Amino acid sequence: MSTNKPTIRLNVLAKHVENARGILEATEGRVLIGVMVKAYPDVDAAAAAVESFQRAGVPVSVGLGAGDPTQWNKVAEVAARTKPAHVNQVFPAAGYTLGCLQQAGSSDTIVNALIAPSGTPGRVIISTGPVSGTWQETVSCEAAAAMLAEIGVHSVKFYPVNGCQRLDELRAMARAAVRCGLSVFEPTGGIDASSIRRVVETCLEEGVQHVIPHIYTSIVDKATGLTRTDQVKELIAALPQV
Repeated sequence: MSTNKPTIRLNVLAKHVENARGILEATEGRVLIGVMVKAYPDVDAAAAAVESFQRAGVPVSVGLGAGDPTQWNKVAEVAARTKPAHVNQVFPAAGYTLGCLQQAGSSDTIVNALIAPSGTPGRVIISTGPVSGTWQETVSCEAAAAMLAEIGVHSVKFYPVNGCQRLDELRAMARAAVRCGLSVFEPTGGIDASSIRRVVETCLEEGVQHVIPHIYTSIVDKATGLTRTDQVKELIAALPQV
């Protein structure tokens, strides 16, 4: 296990560059800004949006959008074109996306793979693609983590954790990921200022080196579409000290 100090970064949305700059300031840079490809009509438009954030020095996380698995190829294409800091991907397409990035000359982008809890600690669902998602067979957490480790995928995105309702399942997957050498873990789904500390602590207790909790629409102002920086500050304040 690494002896380096663990890190925690939020993954949140931003309506535009100015909103993102406010979030960066509120978090002292401990954040990734999500750009969801589903919100754009094609790869060109999505890539242009990513690049506009990148020119402003904003670290971008390219994602599907509303968890839509049909967007997986668009994510891969946008990622290969823009070489973002981070990419969200369904499990079946994570290795392909990593290969696209490597072919494009990017070796620094973190690529995650979406794994879903099954309701039974120690068992997870990896069939999170647009076709495979119709099957709900489970595999062990260890098998899921091993599959990612052997192809070089960096991170597990575990969704949904439903705040603190699935901590036993979260813990089992985090433990397996660490045992297989996966240093990044990304809990998401129903996390807020009241639950984020316990969720992150659960990951850290299992030896996760880099935790990236995702908090999206719950902190977006419905009237303006802006992510509220006051709530981002609350989330940062609620994080455990590392």
